[in-house]
Amino acid sequence: MREITFSEAICEAIREEMEKNPAIFTYGEDIAKQGGIFGTYKCILGKFKEKVIDTPISEEVIYGSAVGAALAGGRPIVEFHFADFLFTGMCSIVNQIMKIRYMSGGQGKLPIILRGPDGVARSAAAHHSQSIETVFMHIPGIKVVIPSTPYDAKGLMKTALRSDDPVIFFEHKRLYKTKGPVPEEEYLIPFGEADIKREGDDVTVIATSRMVLESLEAAKELEEEGISVEVIDLRTLVPWDKETVVKSIKKTHKAVIAHETWKRAGWGAEVASTIYEEAFEYLDAPIKRVGAKNVPHPFSPPLEEAVVPDKRDVVNAIKEVLENV
Repeated sequence: MREITFSEAICEAIREEMEKNPAIFTYGEDIAKQGGIFGTYKCILGKFKEKVIDTPISEEVIYGSAVGAALAGGRPIVEFHFADFLFTGMCSIVNQIMKIRYMSGGQGKLPIILRGPDGVARSAAAHHSQSIETVFMHIPGIKVVIPSTPYDAKGLMKTALRSDDPVIFFEHKRLYKTKGPVPEEEYLIPFGEADIKREGDDVTVIATSRMVLESLEAAKELEEEGISVEVIDLRTLVPWDKETVVKSIKKTHKAVIAHETWKRAGWGAEVASTIYEEAFEYLDAPIKRVGAKNVPHPFSPPLEEAVVPDKRDVVNAIKEVLENV
């Protein structure tokens, strides 16, 4: 099977869906002339260049105009440039995009995709490094997608583009250049269906995005010590696949949750609480969570390394869980 990058997989999904549905178009900052901050629009700038539109720097207007476009029958993809900039348009996102279909009794559909990069870059500091998926998991009204591989990115993006509900699609900056197998034939991945990226018997690691890759590296390292780690990639946080998680806990009896967003009140707390509610009697040890330290992301490379979790943090958490059995 051919291998393409995460960025190419995203672009390919958008191009294929544009070919099927003329209502799909995309707009945001630096996407038409530049092809997107990480080049994710380059494959559609030829045939569909009239549907890739640059906007002024005015996030509240960008997100608010998507509401009108969707209610008028369009299917806009809104590029948020960096996830950090979602906060400058939160009124339109939270009070309009996430509410109108509910408040209109389903008369007004909002098939809006908010997509773009999130997560830590190298020395991008506090305004360009945040992982904020938990915010949108907390507030009802939008599907939350956060893939880790090119295969998942393409299949989930195609599902998002066919949804009649708003979707927010987080793409980690450090994943754009990663390569992986992606079929040329069409496929879709349903929301709310986790993927077991690696099977194991001793402990379950539940992760998303970049931390899936870090967890797989941790599992590979621990295999040499005779520890068998199961790695579950949730792929979507709204909805999230608690059935797969609980089934795995009933097998391994131990859990570690790994995400890049801050540990304090991160989505791992919701998953841990659900495990305690639905599988407490199967646990042999307390659940451990891995997340970023509770500070703004520093510019300094050594400080950034100290704040952002990686493979070593997952390895240490797994060993702590096993020591508590």
